[in-house]
Amino acid sequence: MRGRAILLVPSGLLIGVVLVLPLVMLLVISLMQRNPNGGIVWGSFTADAYISFLWERGFSGERELNWDYVAIFLRSLGLAGSATVTSFVIALPTALWMAFQPPKRRLLLVFLVTLPFWTNLLVRNYAWMLLLRVDGLFEQILHATGLLTGRLGILYTPTATAIGLTYSFLPFMLLPIYLSIEKIDRRLLEAAFDLGADRWRVLTRVILPLSMPGIAGGVVLVFIPGIGAFISPELLGGGKTMMVGNLIQAQFGYSRNWPLGAALAFVLLALVLAATYLHRVRFRSAP
Repeated sequence: MRGRAILLVPSGLLIGVVLVLPLVMLLVISLMQRNPNGGIVWGSFTADAYISFLWERGFSGERELNWDYVAIFLRSLGLAGSATVTSFVIALPTALWMAFQPPKRRLLLVFLVTLPFWTNLLVRNYAWMLLLRVDGLFEQILHATGLLTGRLGILYTPTATAIGLTYSFLPFMLLPIYLSIEKIDRRLLEAAFDLGADRWRVLTRVILPLSMPGIAGGVVLVFIPGIGAFISPELLGGGKTMMVGNLIQAQFGYSRNWPLGAALAFVLLALVLAATYLHRVRFRSAP
């Protein structure tokens, strides 16, 4: 037992320094008073940062309800949810098609899916700006085909942000679903067809239930980082579609309100932990 404990010391120190210590520092900052010149006033413990999430002081000094931050969180949940649903709609048939390809072709397709990770996310979002802008490639194609006569007008809108989120996190939905479907015993599908099931019933009664852990994993991997995303809202949304990630960055940046930024980060962390816990409870007995 002592030998095992000694072997666990390096990993325990690494986790403590890299994960636990930053969270403790963030918690301490969220409970401090704001310094008007930036940073915090050490030793001045207060919960004002968490209170200001829902309340603000009016001209008379009384606290009034303020739904601005809640609206940003709800917008983040909506955009992350739409990106998750869109990613699932695209990823499921794609993963199903990939899983039934010959082995060598499967490796090639997985390589193509992971290929975007070789390029920085910032560069990829700039590429989408060029595609969605006025007189961009998409607008020119729509004009050439006669499907559009005016301006596309998607860039710097919530739609552009949702497109950027879907594109950024689509591989995180596709790969878990593909791995779940690829592991399904093909004899189960053959047995279902032998018993008279058509393709739709095989899909809904056999493939989807057996691939549900991969689907749930993909949902978590897309939804959680989608809530805190800030590159796509900043570039494709043009700063007009603020999400919670942009709000936190602004508090630590030009607003210089570190306690509020740390408190917002902990509220976001609570949402992430809740989603992770629900996923664990739902698939606790999954193989």
